Amino acid sequence: MLSRFSLLLMRAMAYLPLGWVRAFGAVLGWLLYVVVVPRRRVVRTNLRLCFPQLSEADIRWRTRRVFVHFAQAWLDRGWLWHGAPEVVRQRLALCGAVHELEGPDPVVIFAPHFVGLDAGWTALTQQLPRHFTTIYTDQANKVMDAWILAGRQRFGSGRLFGRADGVKTIVAALRAGDPLYLLPDMNFGVQESVFVPFYGVSTATVPSLSRFARLGRAKVVSVVTRLTPQGYAVEVMPAWSDFPTDDLLADTARMNATLQTYIDSMPDQYYWVHKRFKDRPSGEADVYRSM
Repeated sequence: MLSRFSLLLMRAMAYLPLGWVRAFGAVLGWLLYVVVVPRRRVVRTNLRLCFPQLSEADIRWRTRRVFVHFAQAWLDRGWLWHGAPEVVRQRLALCGAVHELEGPDPVVIFAPHFVGLDAGWTALTQQLPRHFTTIYTDQANKVMDAWILAGRQRFGSGRLFGRADGVKTIVAALRAGDPLYLLPDMNFGVQESVFVPFYGVSTATVPSLSRFARLGRAKVVSVVTRLTPQGYAVEVMPAWSDFPTDDLLADTARMNATLQTYIDSMPDQYYWVHKRFKDRPSGEADVYRSM
């Protein structure tokens, strides 16, 4: 019942001016910051590990900004998935090396976990004449799961693969010319990861960017989405040179190093609410246990 009521509110957000939506998001973000104490501690721990030069006052300020941007981006899904198509297009500024996504060549898109990741996906599927694919993890709440699936498939050029589809199906689509919108910068467990530096911390990282690029014979193009007062700027970066290589570990370390440069330009918009350092190398303590 609560989920259905929440979705009604999200649909209502589609008809409000963007400034109102962002104001509601700021209030919600402050509320979450105050109420969701365990997740607030996760954000602070992540920021302390990655930005040890920051004072505690700076950490608190950035933590609040993370929650505000997270909430604003969540409410933006109302107009992304239910707003008039012309309004959606107007608020999503696709810019940069867009030509990298033209033509039939296989492309793996490195899409880091910034709060605007759904806006970036929407911009690509709405504004470019290609069939994009991505990998989707089912949500436990089936009402929300159906809503998210419908939203991400709103514009007909998107296809979502589940884990049950398997790597072969994804690679086949990639080789056939359907770009893969890949989000590999999260901790998915030691079994699927290698340990490489991220802000100087040895971090369990999925090496799927290198693997899919090699299996799909594809170039890698980063797409970085920034929340702005006007909506979102979705920037397509030039294709990576000399990637992938024969060194999976080096490729994955390069991915993290590249990601750091993107985060440094907008650290408050990264998905720090995730326990990025949950899995540790053998012998290292749990960084979240003493939060």
